[in-house]
Amino acid sequence: MTTTLAIANQKGGVAKTTSVASIGAALAELGHSVLLIDLDPQACLTFSLGIDPEDLELSVHHVLTKGVPPREVILETEDGVDLLPATIELARAEADLLTRTGREHVITSALEDLPQGSDGYDWVLLDCPPSLGVLTVAALTAADGVLVPLQCETLSHRGVGQLLDTVHDVRRFTNRGLEVWGVLPTLYDGRTNHARTVLETIADTYDLEVVEPPIPKTIKFAEAPAAGRSILATSRTSKGAQAYREVAATLVRRSQRGTKG
Repeated sequence: MTTTLAIANQKGGVAKTTSVASIGAALAELGHSVLLIDLDPQACLTFSLGIDPEDLELSVHHVLTKGVPPREVILETEDGVDLLPATIELARAEADLLTRTGREHVITSALEDLPQGSDGYDWVLLDCPPSLGVLTVAALTAADGVLVPLQCETLSHRGVGQLLDTVHDVRRFTNRGLEVWGVLPTLYDGRTNHARTVLETIADTYDLEVVEPPIPKTIKFAEAPAAGRSILATSRTSKGAQAYREVAATLVRRSQRGTKG
């Protein structure tokens, strides 16, 4: 069975794309087959995995709006994960899809075109754009769960309620099985009481699970995209790489728990 996980937060700068790339690479290290889907028109995930979006003729935009089969667009990467890349063309997809019947299901339909069974992916990770528009709703509609990366600062709280409202609507109308897997603390500076207080507050306020361990703040994360690899390749023994390995193991255990009653 494929586990489809949306990584979503409409606030930018919360290490969302870094988390997708790093968790994907960590899952691949564990022997899982992984597909990452870049749903952000800025194509940061595509670039950070060593692919220049400007060199691409086909992208996820063509899959979602033109009906191109995903297998014609998927690329292999050096980090051991496959990628459905994005280009700036994806910015048009929101407008293209707005008037389309069943627009919430375009990603679900694309995933149904992927190989299934023993030939299929163990994991599909959806890197959502920093908005609550059509693409994010379509990603949540296609997902089994949603993981919310959250910078450990007070201002990062502000969008969580809106995101959870969107999740609630998706549950009501397009995906009854969607579960919030929890908050992933990122850019964490354990030396400050503020960061720990923020974590405790978010867990209590929204009754959300906190996925441990927190991802530490480190310059190593900024260096990785420039090399076109994840931190697990560029700085294998760093605290950041090790934290994402532990998070990936936690997510694997979570996927094996099945649906909570």
